[in-house]
Amino acid sequence: MNTANMLRLVALAAIWGGSFLFMRIAAPVLGPAVLIEYRLAFAALFLALVGWVLARRGQGAPLGVRRHWKHYLMLGVFNSALPFLLFAFAARTLSASVLAVLNATAPLWGALVGAVWARQPVSRRGALGLLLGAGGVALLVGFDHVIERSGAGLAVCATLTAALSYSIASQYAKSAPSVAPFANAHGSMWAGAIVVLPLVPFMPAPGQPTMGIMAAVLALGVVCSGIAYIIYFKLIEQVGTTSALTVTFLSPIFGILWGALFLHETIGWHTIVGSAIVLLGTSLVTGFKPRFLGAAAGAGK
Repeated sequence: MNTANMLRLVALAAIWGGSFLFMRIAAPVLGPAVLIEYRLAFAALFLALVGWVLARRGQGAPLGVRRHWKHYLMLGVFNSALPFLLFAFAARTLSASVLAVLNATAPLWGALVGAVWARQPVSRRGALGLLLGAGGVALLVGFDHVIERSGAGLAVCATLTAALSYSIASQYAKSAPSVAPFANAHGSMWAGAIVVLPLVPFMPAPGQPTMGIMAAVLALGVVCSGIAYIIYFKLIEQVGTTSALTVTFLSPIFGILWGALFLHETIGWHTIVGSAIVLLGTSLVTGFKPRFLGAAAGAGK
């Protein structure tokens, strides 16, 4: 991983960590359905513009909607619409830092989904990681003052279910039709927007958005969804999927940082210790080992 790719990785972590900040700002005013419809629509339109530019340069690829619409629908539901809605629902109650850390449990859920779906046995290392992850979540949530708010328990369950939804999408993607990464992002955003749209009349915005709220929504759609996907797929192309997924360990750090800087959220000992335990559990489940640690171990032999 060279300097340019490292900068892309840090930028992606900062962007995705910021998505929880923007949802925390906008969700109480717009509600889950309206907020996520905006997010998906803005992302889809932005990616459509990027796709048009690529096509003009002879680099674009057709979506193949007639052929792959079921595939886009599956990704649109489990990788976009459902988790986005659940996060937006939880963002009305939970802090951005708690949301960011709970999101990092997706690989933990992935191990369980793999065991059930693909009958992949969980190793002892993986089982220890799952136990540590559960303990880290309990510590993080149990000692945080937000758990005292009305509806906090339901919000925590919604957030963990959103992480589970991501793991279902990842498991599905392993056996899904071979579709270009950009087409996956573009098609799934349109599919997600279509799925969420019928919910809007039944879940109207509880408040009137200000210019600041709409700026947060625009950033959530264009930056945190559209641009983030482009960076992510570039990373996959340059360094591979495993290295790109290092962002899982970095985005909670930025989620906590942005929450503290812009929303004045408190960073307690339980935030730091709980986050560290969750990320340690995730590293055990995924088998993640930073290259510099491997290099250090090799140098010591």
